[in-house]
Amino acid sequence: MEEEQRIYTEQGVEAYVKYQLDHENEPFLPGAAFPFVKALEAVNAQLRELYPDSEELFDIVLMTNNHAQVGVRLINSINHYDLFIERFCMTGGNSPICYLKAYHTNLYLSSDAEKVSGAIEEGIAAATIFSPSRDLEVSEKQLRVAFDGDAVLFSDESEQIVKAHGLDMFFEHEKAHENKPLAQGPLKGFLEALGKLQKKFYSKGLRLECPIRTYLVTARSAASSGARALKTLRSWGLETDEALFLAGAPKGPLLRKIRPHIFFDDQMFHVEGAQEMGAVAAHVPYGVAQKHKRPAREERPTPNSK
Repeated sequence: MEEEQRIYTEQGVEAYVKYQLDHENEPFLPGAAFPFVKALEAVNAQLRELYPDSEELFDIVLMTNNHAQVGVRLINSINHYDLFIERFCMTGGNSPICYLKAYHTNLYLSSDAEKVSGAIEEGIAAATIFSPSRDLEVSEKQLRVAFDGDAVLFSDESEQIVKAHGLDMFFEHEKAHENKPLAQGPLKGFLEALGKLQKKFYSKGLRLECPIRTYLVTARSAASSGARALKTLRSWGLETDEALFLAGAPKGPLLRKIRPHIFFDDQMFHVEGAQEMGAVAAHVPYGVAQKHKRPAREERPTPNSK
């Protein structure tokens, strides 16, 4: 990808498209989302065995602002890696964000932070995905998805109180509002979609063998603010398989133990900590924390960023 980035930056779109056509029989290298996609497809395979006539599956759509002529290399890459992705959206230099609602998108992943922010503004669950700094083997049989709580599954209501009034006021607020559910955050719908498919395995008596496992990994402390988070999930009719309350401790070491296919957080500090431990992490640009984040190093995206 470095060579492709250089050609696009130095020589422009036409040279980039020609390069792709000249190399269309060479598959693209796997990206950060590759293990996640493979895990989704492994779950789909088990669902097809249990429910041969059901169409309730993960539906993966490859979206790119590449020119349609580059589609041949993308198709060859999909076939090379034995992936089952039937739907492509190639927008020829335009942003694909306007198509997300038409595809009924539950989650949009991209390496392009600007596109992700655009999706969030449209009310679509989205995150900027980052490659890990080291290799970490993940399960090939069980999809593992880890979520931060505030400003990811939940709204940023509580984080606003921390920023404005400090931790002591936050603890008081959470205790006083323990039985009042938090408003939903940008990824609540994706957890809901995961839960719906989990229940298809539960109904076959496969709760313990379910190939989807979800985790709440939050900086909240259990005693002072954990109850509201759990009661909020309960009020939504949702659950996570595991809930880890870290009371402000680093998340990276636990994520290394969990080995998730993807971890979502609204703060780059935690995303970077996950990367360092070998976990694929995705930044959710939502909530008050974004007003205090340090600017990321900007790179000019290639047409293949998606």
